[in-house]
Amino acid sequence: MQRFQPLDRRSFLVASGGLVAGLPWGIPRPAQAALPVGNANRENANGETASGGQAKSVILFFLCGGSSHIDTWDMKPDAPLEYRGPFQSIATSAPGIRLCEHLPKLAEQAHHLAIVRSVGATVNTNDHHAGYYYNLTGHVPDPTFLSLGNDRRPYADDWPSMACVVAKKTPSRSSLPNTITLPHKPSKPPYTRPGQFAARLGVEFDPLFVDGSLEKPLQFQAPSLTLAGGTSAQQLQSRKELLGRFNQARRDLDRAADESNWKKHQDRTLNLLLSSQATQAFDLSTESEATRNLYGSSVNAMSLLLARRLVEAQVPFITVFWRENEAIADACKSEGAWDTHGNNFECLKKYLLPEFDQAFSGLLVDLRQRGLLDQTLVMVTSEMGRKPKIGDPRSGGTSGAGRDHWTHCQSVLLAGGGIRGGQTFGTTDRYAEYPAENPVTPADIAKTVYKAVGVNDLQATDTQGRPYHLLDEGRAIAPLFG
Repeated sequence: MQRFQPLDRRSFLVASGGLVAGLPWGIPRPAQAALPVGNANRENANGETASGGQAKSVILFFLCGGSSHIDTWDMKPDAPLEYRGPFQSIATSAPGIRLCEHLPKLAEQAHHLAIVRSVGATVNTNDHHAGYYYNLTGHVPDPTFLSLGNDRRPYADDWPSMACVVAKKTPSRSSLPNTITLPHKPSKPPYTRPGQFAARLGVEFDPLFVDGSLEKPLQFQAPSLTLAGGTSAQQLQSRKELLGRFNQARRDLDRAADESNWKKHQDRTLNLLLSSQATQAFDLSTESEATRNLYGSSVNAMSLLLARRLVEAQVPFITVFWRENEAIADACKSEGAWDTHGNNFECLKKYLLPEFDQAFSGLLVDLRQRGLLDQTLVMVTSEMGRKPKIGDPRSGGTSGAGRDHWTHCQSVLLAGGGIRGGQTFGTTDRYAEYPAENPVTPADIAKTVYKAVGVNDLQATDTQGRPYHLLDEGRAIAPLFG
């Protein structure tokens, strides 16, 4: 029998770092058993008849930095120039819906889109941290976001992300985790954005974080699927010795985790390491060149292609956070993504919109051709919109041609998963500054996602065994479902 090779501390950290790093700060919480998913058409706690449940998976494409709604899918051609900017709108495949001229491929797919234009997501900081939290969880940020700003860390008693709620409430259908995030975890430490974790639900429902890079867009690496020192999957069959080393590493790392949570981490890491399904799902080399070209060649494009593969692998929730390109950071007065404080229009025209247009439209085409769009809810959102009046003091005012932060209004795109395409919901005022007709909030968007996947039971239990509701606010936007 082949002997198990020693697994040193470094190897352990590589093999399980994505999981161990998710252990909670402060007092650990006991693991909670997943609650059953209710029937998609049963009555909810308020006596309302729920519908939906067509989506088996969700792909959330999050445009990190704050995408400009007024320059893309809520254009105001009749507004003064200092608001509307230089971009023109074009007709689309959906009668009455017009999009930015720099989104020609998406315009061809507009008959699949539902555009929610009246999302009011005002936060007390008008900044990224709180915007992430509100749009990922559906919960208004607490006062610590104002007092701590970018120093506000993720807390163990935060509200969980939509992804983690779905992960908890959906039965596992494969050896992969129920929620996977790629190609990075925003933002750079120590400024990790709150709202993307399971938090009070328990770390066993945290996403599996998968890394991708600008330099090698075809290569994705999940820390929990990587072994150092030449250790093979066959060698890991010596389960007893491996688990003994996990426990020793636990003592060495002196991490606060209860026995139940630690056992779940052991099991999930080992199962992933031994899973042929996991290895195959992350291997983009098996995709044809034609399919890859449909999406484009960037890491964000390949992340969406990988998301489609994870849908095929029956993962319930996949989040793709737009990875910034530092090469354009100076030109856009940003971190290289959608936070266009300066040179907004050139950055959108030359870099951001072409990459997004090809990648996202490619995803819609690919899902439809494979018969997966009807069972996959696809969603595009961001932590905020951009200020409709052009000019940001940080980039020279009007001459800098930038748009500042604007959490008071933004748009959300939805497609597939039971959503009726070719429609808009809600409007904004003539400057796209504030919601006008049918205003909604991120809580309503979260409830719409839950409805689409058939998660009607939002009850959970705290550490004292007391029940609580995961999201009291908001209602699903029923007219979106066709």
